[in-house]
Amino acid sequence: MKFEVLRLGNATVLAAALTTAGAAQAQQTGWRPFVTVTPVYQGKGDLDGGGHYSAGSAIVRAGVSSDLGRGNRAGVTLNYDYTDYSFSDPVHFGGVAPWNIVQRLGVSGLLSFGLRDGWGVGLAPSLDWFRENGAEADKAFTWGGIVSATKRFDDGNRLGFGMGVFEGIEKTSIFPFLLVDWRINDRWRLVNPLPAGPTGPAGLEIEYRLDGGWNVGLGAAWRIIRFRLNKDGAVPNGIGEERGVPLFLRATRALGELKSLNLYAGLVTSGQLRVEDSSGGEIRRVDFDAMPIFGATFLARF
Repeated sequence: MKFEVLRLGNATVLAAALTTAGAAQAQQTGWRPFVTVTPVYQGKGDLDGGGHYSAGSAIVRAGVSSDLGRGNRAGVTLNYDYTDYSFSDPVHFGGVAPWNIVQRLGVSGLLSFGLRDGWGVGLAPSLDWFRENGAEADKAFTWGGIVSATKRFDDGNRLGFGMGVFEGIEKTSIFPFLLVDWRINDRWRLVNPLPAGPTGPAGLEIEYRLDGGWNVGLGAAWRIIRFRLNKDGAVPNGIGEERGVPLFLRATRALGELKSLNLYAGLVTSGQLRVEDSSGGEIRRVDFDAMPIFGATFLARF
């Protein structure tokens, strides 16, 4: 088993995370369902030593959240990701694709409580399965959660901190992170665009509100996707990992009070692919050059 402290996580979950966070934080009365649908395309990334890869994803989030009054909130979200990887002559992987189709299925919860003097605390547990098609499900789950504390100031701005702890697929991951929702003025705002979770801690984004119902943002994050490999593959029951730092530009348009559309484009930098044996011992790691990423997320609340 490995033990790792994450200092800073992968871009295929970026768009869904952007809007799911917004859904969970929206001011609501009673239980309100929401759904997000996100297509994502990662363009060609050249691999060290020769060859390249790309990936296309479909990401769905569906759940309910509620304002329980007195600063208390609750919610639950079902998570599903489907990513189809395409490799071309990956030399350091012996010319053979290290993995193909990877899926995530999981559920996460949210409980937050308002305290005195503007303070609040939160708990967000989750249970997920990350696996390539053909992998054994009982070897592919990750579980854990986030604890956090935030301070709301008189002007509505918030600052806080959190800690994530996740166990699964032969690794324990622990990471601290900052929580920021700070309105600089009527147009500028600094926020966390991504919720912390099993794929890494949150990022930071500077947002600017345009006239006409649009706002744009520029941000960065650190994402890791770790999954169990096919039991009949080149590394039976092994582990695959994709990591990188996505730098992104986002544009969001509100479609009435309950719907929105997010468009984004960016680059995944500092990228790396890893293959480990069934116990987490590293077999191969390959860096890849900056690769483009494009996506769109449609969010609907009901």
